[in-house]
Amino acid sequence: MGLNLSLKQSGDWFAHAFKSVTQDHHRELVPLLSRYIPGDGAVIDVGAHAGQFARMFAAIARRGHVFSFEPSPYARSILQTALRWRAVSNVTVVAKGLGDKPGVLELATPIKRRGGLGYGLAHVAAAGEDAASQRRDRVEITTLDAFVSEHGLTRVDFIKVDVEGFEGRVLAGAETTLRQYHPALLLELHAGHLARGGDTAEGVADFLAGLGYRGLRVTPEPGLTAPGDWTAPGDFLFTAG
Repeated sequence: MGLNLSLKQSGDWFAHAFKSVTQDHHRELVPLLSRYIPGDGAVIDVGAHAGQFARMFAAIARRGHVFSFEPSPYARSILQTALRWRAVSNVTVVAKGLGDKPGVLELATPIKRRGGLGYGLAHVAAAGEDAASQRRDRVEITTLDAFVSEHGLTRVDFIKVDVEGFEGRVLAGAETTLRQYHPALLLELHAGHLARGGDTAEGVADFLAGLGYRGLRVTPEPGLTAPGDWTAPGDFLFTAG
């Protein structure tokens, strides 16, 4: 696979890939998100992980296209495997992360006590973290505004961002896109994770409010309710207008 994995991690890879191919998570969100994703829509999936959201978005926007950003080589290999086995043709996997400026950063993936990778918790490394307990990968970062311009996108209907604390930086690099296309946003906001990037959940909400967005908390049913305390971790749906 070319991922420089331990024997334990190689075995885990096959288990993770099998789950990604055979399981469909987040199906309960389809009725809610279908209100905001047109059948011919353009969807930006930031932090695609193993592809559960990418496949769901591709099914909702059957006549549209999904751009899935996943900088982690480990997660991306599973994502690509799942898309291939499930014959999903309207997803483009982008081997980059998104942020507020282009560059190269270190992606830190926790190594569990038994040696496996906590690849769902991969995040941009912060100063002072213990690199000995992490896999470190140097990854390329671009901005969403640059990507939209370079690829000539004429619409962006929906953006999902789940990047373990880098959400504020992703949105800062997407300001022109947000102002021009007013896509709906699904964000995971976790105060502890956001602090790694020097952001707060309230700061993210205030930034989006300045662009005309209103945020609601996604509830387990699923449904939407008032955001309440922004510091309580959760998923939030932001819409403009």
